[in-house]
Amino acid sequence: MKGNSSSAKQLTDQDHYEAPSEPSIKKVPPKRKKRRKSQAFQEALTGYFFLAPALILLGVFLLYPMGAAFYYSFTDFYILKPDDISFIGFENFSYIWQDAQFRQAFWNTVYFSVIVVPVQLAVALGLALLINKKLKFRVFFRTAFFSPVVMSLVVVSILWTFMYNPNEGLINQLLGVIGISPQPFLTSPDQAMNSIIVMSVWQGAGFQMMIFLAGLQNIPNHLYEAADIDGATSWQKFLHVTLPGLKNIALFIFITISIAAFKLLVQPMIMTQGGPLGSTKSLVYHIYETGFNYRDVGYASAMAVVFTMIVLTITIIQRVLIREERG
Repeated sequence: MKGNSSSAKQLTDQDHYEAPSEPSIKKVPPKRKKRRKSQAFQEALTGYFFLAPALILLGVFLLYPMGAAFYYSFTDFYILKPDDISFIGFENFSYIWQDAQFRQAFWNTVYFSVIVVPVQLAVALGLALLINKKLKFRVFFRTAFFSPVVMSLVVVSILWTFMYNPNEGLINQLLGVIGISPQPFLTSPDQAMNSIIVMSVWQGAGFQMMIFLAGLQNIPNHLYEAADIDGATSWQKFLHVTLPGLKNIALFIFITISIAAFKLLVQPMIMTQGGPLGSTKSLVYHIYETGFNYRDVGYASAMAVVFTMIVLTITIIQRVLIREERG
């Protein structure tokens, strides 16, 4: 009887069981909401306060000059007559394609870029492979290869101008030792641009070398060990392990070198002043010369707009090709 009474009691308890009520959501008081909003506003205001100096510098030295150049490209602005500005529409842009100096400067820039980009890329990769090996004096060579990067490009250009001197230059003296006659280098229309290319590769390859070196050190060693087990040669390991591991870094370096090559200015300005016979005049140097030497700011601004569109188009094409290759 006791068992029956206890089971009946459990049944009655289950019948009267009530499910626990859902926890009630506490409503945030309006005062606390206002406090949170004011705190978020103060944090945002503090962030913009610290960001303001950079935004001001960006606006003054980048956005405003870009807007001014775009505006002046449609005018006949002459720097010695700042009050006499007339709107001439697309006249400056139509004259660009008739300007023989612009075409020459454009093809000089293209030639420089087409040669210097792959050569500098290959030299930087070769130096990185050399430095990555466990050799004696590795730290010394790494410092020596990177030291031209930290030097001013103006100083490097002056130094190489003396080295390229046809009469007393160091390079011609070394060529004389091995029986080669002195070369004109910067005074020859056929050799001037190539001479600038050699100097530019020497000065800039150290920076890309350090980037490649960081990429080489991030490639897992077990990939090389697996290649050794399979009997791969050094060349096969380079093609199937090293290059795929450096693919993204190589694409990044390719884009940065291409953009820097199109902005060629200091080397021809210091070493040749665009000569001889305009063979080293780059597009940026022609824009600078037109705007500051000839004071024709309107036409120089139009060329700057065209140059910006060219570089932007090349950059977009490179990014599209890289994206398709990754996909």
